[in-house]
Amino acid sequence: MKPMRNPDGSQTNLEPQRILIVDDDDSILNLLAQFFQRIDIDFRTASNGREALEVMEGFPVTILITDLIMPQIDGFELMKRVKEQWPDVDVIVMTGYSKNFTYTDVVRAGASDFIQKPFPLDELEAKVNRIIKERQLRYQLQRLSVRDGLTDLYNRRHFDEKVHDEASRAARQGYPLYLLMVDLDKFKEVNDTKGHQAGDKILKIVAETLISSTRSHVDICFRHGGDEFAVLIPHATRSQAEAIAERIRTNLLKKGVAPVTISLGLAAFSKKEGQDLEEAVHHFIKRADDALYKAKDMGGNRLVSLEDMAEGAA
Repeated sequence: MKPMRNPDGSQTNLEPQRILIVDDDDSILNLLAQFFQRIDIDFRTASNGREALEVMEGFPVTILITDLIMPQIDGFELMKRVKEQWPDVDVIVMTGYSKNFTYTDVVRAGASDFIQKPFPLDELEAKVNRIIKERQLRYQLQRLSVRDGLTDLYNRRHFDEKVHDEASRAARQGYPLYLLMVDLDKFKEVNDTKGHQAGDKILKIVAETLISSTRSHVDICFRHGGDEFAVLIPHATRSQAEAIAERIRTNLLKKGVAPVTISLGLAAFSKKEGQDLEEAVHHFIKRADDALYKAKDMGGNRLVSLEDMAEGAA
């Protein structure tokens, strides 16, 4: 039941499922571990609520299956903390004390479903499959809201949200963040002479080039609008960010889409002490745009970074 992948290694429109099983009974953990191995779902186990929270810090869980009566942190407290930190996680509660807890009790506490021990594995599988189907529907609807319909890259709306999120995180944690703005050269010429279908094909090739030339699960690619794209590059030095940009440019040249090339503008995020985040993000985007327009003015098919512009003016 592992998700299919596209030829470029990216996920299809199925959400990858990751399950965490929490119980202080080793026999239950072993039984369910064998079960989820057999149906090929990625999973982890934990023997109590405290250990479960530690696991979830490094393992992005989609479905939590937990006992209620456990030492240190019980199931109710675990659900409360999970819903506070990871509100999208679905929870299945399992317990042998059905007289003490009703279905209504666990649903009010945040559970999606309830199963009484001892239970047949096909009953658990049915409950897990129902939750997965519901999650996939939500995932696809959410995906449609943030994806560009032609290229399947993230859209401008998601860029506006993500650039603020990434800038805030970079400022808080003190790591470097770069923004690469990308614009197609001579694209209008292709649309005017070969038609919009040919233009759409080139846009798709550019999107594929962005994905294949950037770091999977690190860099974030967007269709910013029309024939303009953007890439957020966190956790990289200036030379690494420039290398990613040059890789995109040269890889596109190998795709045979002449006369189309790309111009690229690169800027680093910076936030002065006491500066408003909104203002810092605004200048971040403007600096990348300014670098991009400079690249276009210089004839296109090149990368210009803000630092290059400053050095040239000096």
